[in-house]
Amino acid sequence: MIREIKAKTKYYYTISEVCKITGLKSHVLRFWEKKFPQLHPKRKKRGNRYFTTEDIEIIKKIKYLLYDKKFTIDGAKKRLKKGSDFSEMTSSKILYLSDAQSNFLKKIKNELNQHRGALLLQHLGLARWSESQDLN
Repeated sequence: MIREIKAKTKYYYTISEVCKITGLKSHVLRFWEKKFPQLHPKRKKRGNRYFTTEDIEIIKKIKYLLYDKKFTIDGAKKRLKKGSDFSEMTSSKILYLSDAQSNFLKKIKNELNQHRGALLLQHLGLARWSESQDLN
């Protein structure tokens, strides 16, 4: 959610910032720039690409079509040209995590499961102990 807020506070983003926001590699963005005419980041004198928030939204739509809906590149091009409704994909609902973030969340999940198991064993042990006390 933080990345969504950040994406709306700046006007131009470098390719590395867009990679962090979208979870894509820079070579993928450069390839998509060649394949999708809707995606045209600004270039400065040095040739560096600068993406706008509109470019980022287009990238998210392309990623959604290619990765989630399993469109081919040609199919995604046609869908974007047609100006199809993307109501099923709102930017507030789509949040892609980087590999590091995903691994961090998996680690937390595993630790929580371990604690849950320990608590369950502790609870069962206390339940058995209280049952034995009731019998006396």
